[in-house]
Amino acid sequence: MGLLINGQWQDRWYDTKDSKGEFVREQAGYRSWITADGSAGPSGKGGFKAEPGRYHLYVSLACPWAHRTLIFRKLKGLEELITVSVVSPHMLEQGWSFDRKTGSTGDHLYASEFMHQIYTRAQADYTGRVTVPVLWDKQLQTIVSNESSEIIRMFNSAFDGFTGNTLDLWPEALRDTTEALNSWIYETVNNGVYRSGFATTQEAYEHNVKELFASLERIEHILSQNRYLAGATLTEADWRLFTTLIRFDAVYHGHFKCNLKQLREYPNISGYLRELYQIEGVSETVDMNHIKQHYYYSHDMINPTRIVPLGPELDFTAPHGRDSI
Repeated sequence: MGLLINGQWQDRWYDTKDSKGEFVREQAGYRSWITADGSAGPSGKGGFKAEPGRYHLYVSLACPWAHRTLIFRKLKGLEELITVSVVSPHMLEQGWSFDRKTGSTGDHLYASEFMHQIYTRAQADYTGRVTVPVLWDKQLQTIVSNESSEIIRMFNSAFDGFTGNTLDLWPEALRDTTEALNSWIYETVNNGVYRSGFATTQEAYEHNVKELFASLERIEHILSQNRYLAGATLTEADWRLFTTLIRFDAVYHGHFKCNLKQLREYPNISGYLRELYQIEGVSETVDMNHIKQHYYYSHDMINPTRIVPLGPELDFTAPHGRDSI
């Protein structure tokens, strides 16, 4: 995982010396919004009007943040409106690549070799981490956003006039509840697995992994009483959590040392995970080969042999038992 400094690529891992071994995630650099009429959103600048065929999504099938956007693209019926390029699961010296030999679709727009070239195409002197997802404007030749939590909200409503899709995963009546859930789940679970896995001191690791499992216990309790996190209604909070849970036993449990328990030891969480996986179209967004290849092969500072484990055997198609909750 490298970064650009004044438009020049640097193969540089995260520096945890000044944070006492804690992994600190960098904020997204592009925060504009696609809106129905092109007006400015909550952040960034305006000029990004929802139009069929205008926007392109760059994703990794391995990345949980990018996975969110693919799920919303699927559930909201945006596949004909927003095109996609998928990077290789192997993130090596040049970062995310478009190497077709290792699983990329290639860059459908510019035939780029590496994702960092998309960033410098948008801004020649860009400084910051090169991450996915990236929402690209073909018309203005620039990045709209690389913040997944905001891209999914754009997908939730900006294109409804074209699709007629009335599914609302951020309903106004549940926004305060959803925001509260997102806040602690992001910090201790979505990012918590990374804060555990990328910690470079015992103290930082233990603090974060304990917080992670305390939150999983809290989620297990919520799901013992509610069908979904916010109650009886499926919201964005569920899908934001789903992309971490689907990777948990296969990657985070072993590779990131999040091994106090496996998800199968939480009956409500594991049933809930199976239910979400079985919603029409969702399984098509899950690629366990890309997921395992990325983490075990790319993070050679954690797994220097780059051996990718065969297991565990996971069956997300078994009955979920959530109908009575």
